[in-house]
Amino acid sequence: MIVTSPTLFISAGEASGEHYGALLLAALRKQLEAKGQRAAFIGMGGERMEAAGLEHIVKAEDMAVMGLTEVIRHLPRIWGEFQKLKAAIRRERPAVAVLIDFPEIHLRLAKLFHELGIPVIYFVSPQIWAWKQHRIKQIQQHVRRMAVIFPFEVEFYRKHGVNAEFVGHPLAEMPLPTISREEFGAQNGLDPTHTWIALLPGSRPHEIRDHLPEMLEVAWLLDMPRPEAAFPSEQYEFMVPMAHTLNQEQRAQVVELVEARGSGMPVRLVDDARAALFHARASVVASGTATVEAALIGNPFVVIYHVSRLTYAIAKRMVKVPHVAMANLIAGRRMVQELIQHDFKASIIVQHLRPLLAEGPARASMMKELAEVGHALRRGEENCNGKRSGAVERVAEMVVEELEHKSQQITGA
Repeated sequence: MIVTSPTLFISAGEASGEHYGALLLAALRKQLEAKGQRAAFIGMGGERMEAAGLEHIVKAEDMAVMGLTEVIRHLPRIWGEFQKLKAAIRRERPAVAVLIDFPEIHLRLAKLFHELGIPVIYFVSPQIWAWKQHRIKQIQQHVRRMAVIFPFEVEFYRKHGVNAEFVGHPLAEMPLPTISREEFGAQNGLDPTHTWIALLPGSRPHEIRDHLPEMLEVAWLLDMPRPEAAFPSEQYEFMVPMAHTLNQEQRAQVVELVEARGSGMPVRLVDDARAALFHARASVVASGTATVEAALIGNPFVVIYHVSRLTYAIAKRMVKVPHVAMANLIAGRRMVQELIQHDFKASIIVQHLRPLLAEGPARASMMKELAEVGHALRRGEENCNGKRSGAVERVAEMVVEELEHKSQQITGA
């Protein structure tokens, strides 16, 4: 029998991790209820995790900052929120902690959990295989189990003596959107007879600020009449998904930016990024989880990213991998075009996006390669009951296993 009504700490700091966190809360509740148990959930998360039952100590949107100069600018606020988390952990003493991605904060919390004797399951590995490999020591010392979502990560961690398991990628298990093109168009002011292009600038406020203006320039260039074009009658509409972790003020800033830079163009703000990718002909996607989502949905895309000069200069010296896009890392080759920093210009993006819009070798080749990436991200193993667990379900099983182990230690069984 496991501990009755344990407190579990679940924490995510960005849109993608927050989505996984909400799914994990539901899976944990289901698995515990099957054993006649309940749990209290505390931690860091956004609206979706709160709706799934998390009592948040800190809101995810208050911590979602990336890049050296960006972190420095917001350091006082981040430090204050971090201290709130630490105080709550010491006060509540959760039975198990699940930390989802977000290493800048979570690796520091992992140390505290270790000091308190609380087992840590780290879900979605920090990309230390790409840079900051010195962090492996923190993981070796403070993380009980590493649940990785990319198959090549297992070998890296096991080589360093970390208990790692490939659980599959959560997005690989999600069904494709069922909303029809007509219904999605009606909800978002889009014409289903037009060609839709998705523009995904990222989920962090600074990513939107740095990426969206240039993306809107892409829309302007594509929307210009081209008498010499093979299909001069082609009509485009552009979709900009809004991340769930954006607060009301941040969403208002996105609206203001689109109205200012996209005035007169067919640009629509939408809330469902997956549906936007599913119905888009092609996309421009900021490097991050959204690139995996686009790959799994099978939507041809171009990857972009831009950071401050200082952040880029430091990252360029430290990054140890040949590609930025996860799809390229999994494939082991450059199958998706990466337009980073100086190459992040509207004219260059359009140059690489146009071949993906028309039927032809470029589009067909990318769609075939994206399907191969999707296959690699699906977990093939079965659990002890002969059933195939998805990534989130497997992580929930790990949590229950840790609870049962702790209960056995207490009872002396």
